[in-house]
Amino acid sequence: MKLALLTREYPPSIYGGAGVHVAQLVPQLRKLIDVEVHCMGEPREGATAHAEDFPEGANAALRVLGADLSMAAAVSPDVDIVHSHTWYANMGGLLTSLMLDVPHVVTSHSLEPHRPWKAEQLGGGYRVSSWAEKTAYEAADAVISVSEGMRRDVLASYPDLDPAKVHVVRNGIDTDEFRPDHDTDVVTGLGIDLDRPSVAFVGRITRQKGLVHLVRAAKQFDPDTQLVLLAGAPDTPEIAAEFEEAFADLKAERSAPVIWVQEMLPRAAVRQVLTHATLFACPSIYEPLGIVNLEAMACETPVVASAVGGIPEVVVDGQTGYLVAYDPAKAGDPEFVAAFEADFAAKVNELTRTPERAREFGLAGRQRCIDEFSWAKIAQETVDVYNAAIASHAAKQA
Repeated sequence: MKLALLTREYPPSIYGGAGVHVAQLVPQLRKLIDVEVHCMGEPREGATAHAEDFPEGANAALRVLGADLSMAAAVSPDVDIVHSHTWYANMGGLLTSLMLDVPHVVTSHSLEPHRPWKAEQLGGGYRVSSWAEKTAYEAADAVISVSEGMRRDVLASYPDLDPAKVHVVRNGIDTDEFRPDHDTDVVTGLGIDLDRPSVAFVGRITRQKGLVHLVRAAKQFDPDTQLVLLAGAPDTPEIAAEFEEAFADLKAERSAPVIWVQEMLPRAAVRQVLTHATLFACPSIYEPLGIVNLEAMACETPVVASAVGGIPEVVVDGQTGYLVAYDPAKAGDPEFVAAFEADFAAKVNELTRTPERAREFGLAGRQRCIDEFSWAKIAQETVDVYNAAIASHAAKQA
């Protein structure tokens, strides 16, 4: 079997969970089948890169579609199947499928209908991205969802889809790369006090990640608890300004260190920060699965997270961390939001006050990663979806 895998992100240019997914999946797939990769951006080893520079000066969504056209024109004519990741590459996958008469598989890392705040970033391009995703999903031979929660969201967002076409293959974690790192050079260099409890966050400054909620909740953390934010790449100047104001307010109130690292650290450095954190905080208001929670758990760090999307399929409440209820429908209700932030702070304090429990949760989390989230297992499940899609496509052509 020969696969064309289409993605925006590919190493070394990775900024989100979809990129991590592709980076980990491709090497495992190559042990099973023949794979060619098409990505977007600058040329790099292991993939054919397509620039997002046409039409010049256009909205970002239109430039992405230009790269999609380039991808569809470049895929080898002898591929048996095409697999696209995120709306950025979905249209490239659909066009390739039509041009070569091969089945198209899409993976739902997120869904545009669940990310209305993207309109702040893309303007009218958000309507373009939503159209591209909807059109590709409804025409796909198979849809892979990274969690059961995401599968429910896919079917609710696109009710014309045949449920039999929507499969669950969860994200995974490389527990050799993400493992406890008890060295201290990185954490001490960042100014983290190893004698105080600390709460770590890793992620982009977006509405989705709920970082502002964490910063507000941190006002209610116990006085000696540190907050360490590895956070950059704000979606818009408005989101950046909102976060900077909340961060400044928090820093002015706290005696314990409040650390914000804006540049993207190497993954080995992130691993050390996660290892030394008392817990990892994931206050997302939307999260299909949350690879970053797996990364923390693989480092033997417990997680306090909002109970949205696929997170409850990763974090086991009371065993590998704590879940905090969140209802996206009440995002505009100040009383609900304040209660969520208070509940989040209470769960954080519960773990920082009981280091023995935090340690127990951390050990259980790493074992869960090893048992349930192997990339080799995920690659085989993905190939099984390919085989089903090829058979279905052939039956339709008969």
